[in-house]
Amino acid sequence: MRTLPTPLIFIGTLLTASGYGATFLIAAWFDSQGASELLAGRTLGMALFGTLLGVPLVGWFAGKVDAARLAACGALVIAGGYAVFTALPHASSLLPSLACALIGLGWGMFYLGAPMALSERIDDHQRGPVFTRFSAFQMSGICGGPVLLALAMAHSSMSLNSVFLGVSIIALLASLLLTCFAHRSPQPSTAAALRPWLRSISRLSRTVAIRPIIMAGLGGAVFSGMMAFQSSLTTGTTSQPSTFFAIHALTAVITRLLLAKHLSSWPRTPLMTTLLLCLMGGLLCLLGLPVHAGFHIAAAALTGAGYGLLYPVIQTWAVNASHPGDRHGALTWFVLAYFIGIFGFPPLGGWLLVTVGKTGFVYALALLAALELGLGLMRNESHHGPC
Repeated sequence: MRTLPTPLIFIGTLLTASGYGATFLIAAWFDSQGASELLAGRTLGMALFGTLLGVPLVGWFAGKVDAARLAACGALVIAGGYAVFTALPHASSLLPSLACALIGLGWGMFYLGAPMALSERIDDHQRGPVFTRFSAFQMSGICGGPVLLALAMAHSSMSLNSVFLGVSIIALLASLLLTCFAHRSPQPSTAAALRPWLRSISRLSRTVAIRPIIMAGLGGAVFSGMMAFQSSLTTGTTSQPSTFFAIHALTAVITRLLLAKHLSSWPRTPLMTTLLLCLMGGLLCLLGLPVHAGFHIAAAALTGAGYGLLYPVIQTWAVNASHPGDRHGALTWFVLAYFIGIFGFPPLGGWLLVTVGKTGFVYALALLAALELGLGLMRNESHHGPC
């Protein structure tokens, strides 16, 4: 069993994720420039383009370049995107679109490169606990970074450009830490060739590994739906979206850190069933928002525990259940499916809210979680042991 310098990659993950979480300030930057929300939304859409470009790039080139170094490059690209915002005089040029595209590109490279670097350096028994701790640091950065930045701006006279400069420096530090990780723990073996991960889907589709990959897409859709439309769900109630975000994130981080050592030793099917029932119960609690704010708190805690623990469990399953030669492709497809769910569901979710209302929307999210549970309970695999 190898001893990895995990503090380097975990802290680098925390800082990189904080940089990505800071994208919430970009809309405020456009507002300070007097630009319309339409322009802000269109420009932020370039981050989606960059993200969906960054994931396959790492999938292809991780055979030639250590995935840890590609993750470090991703953090560096994020730093470059915020540096462009720092130097921008106004919002009317094409440079804001370039900056958002760079941030998205860097995040896509990091989001696949970092877990891939860990996966290549650990064995099957280590993968579950390590992935769980990694995802806890990632969630802490995404959710905690914006909170700290908002507090810094509220209690100081910092301009948005100064904040962006600070975020750029944070991302640079993350890139340095990830580079140090790559240097301290060299990749065990490198096949100096492009990795044709696209073709691996034909082999993965004939194995049980396809199930957690599809579950990642469904889970991403559920996550984006309950997060992106909190304002709509809480309208007309005494609840606030920020309450849900804070409790959900805190629950996910705490449970991941506390249970990281235990998840891999528990039987996978009962564990996934419990977690998905927690997620479905939390979603159905959203129906009680007009009745009492306590339902909102329960929804945030249950979805935070259910979804927060489920993601690293199925990520581990996708890699461990695939053939050793296809594990690179399995992880790439897992991340790509997740982002398809994350970015693909909001347009459908908006249509559902308008067409069937809040109740129908919540039932649709619960149905997606139920489909995820159905995939997890299918009995067509040869091994039903621990995660």
